[in-house]
Amino acid sequence: MKKIKLLLILTFLFPTLSKAQLASSKDSLKSANKVSRFNYKQLIVPTALMAYGLIGMEDNSISNLNQEIREEVNETIDDKVSFDDFTQYAAAVSVYGLNAFGIKGQHNLKDRTIILATSYLIMGSTVYVLKNSTNVIRPDGTSNNSFPSGHTATAFVGAEFIWQEYKDVSVWYGISGYAVGIGTGLFRVYNNRHWLTDVAMGAGIGMLSTKIAYWIFPFVDTKIFKSKKHLGSAMVAPYYNGKQGGIGLVMNLK
Repeated sequence: MKKIKLLLILTFLFPTLSKAQLASSKDSLKSANKVSRFNYKQLIVPTALMAYGLIGMEDNSISNLNQEIREEVNETIDDKVSFDDFTQYAAAVSVYGLNAFGIKGQHNLKDRTIILATSYLIMGSTVYVLKNSTNVIRPDGTSNNSFPSGHTATAFVGAEFIWQEYKDVSVWYGISGYAVGIGTGLFRVYNNRHWLTDVAMGAGIGMLSTKIAYWIFPFVDTKIFKSKKHLGSAMVAPYYNGKQGGIGLVMNLK
């Protein structure tokens, strides 16, 4: 019974939320504009994932589920795999690979590199702050920096990156990116390195970091790289108040 319950949870949670991601981006698919505009609907999926991760730190039922998953992993899985050390970067790298094969995305090499670097900066700083503030013990007991999953956050940065670049070419590129992201998160649980709540939080952070990077790209490109092709301003910063964490965003579009 435990095996069935675990399988249903792991295979249902992320694909369901990924479908919601596709639905929330319908408006974006109708536009060929290379500047991604803020849309509150795009916050639904990452916010839901992050909420699950944060609530799980205090909610007994979610904590019990984490424990059940760890027990199931320890009882049934002997050999660990290291696929997640490589798959976390697969989606982001594939964007450059597709472009090299002549499949053009939304942005040129310079612009997409700026966006990806911004995404990693936002994600990395947020993950670092949370890991060093929450002190959650890993399932295998090796350290106290389990929350959130950095591998999963990295993988979902790439998943959202390939979605944003190629959603107007084919949604299947984005779906494949998210499949890799989901797989990376599940392998972190499989390898007994993270709780399900760590993975959910990492996925939310990764998605939101890339979304923010696209939203503030005109500001970054104008103010830092001195481009004259954008107007407007924005500010983004991670926060943690001792109980809750997240990312704040203020935008001024002209």
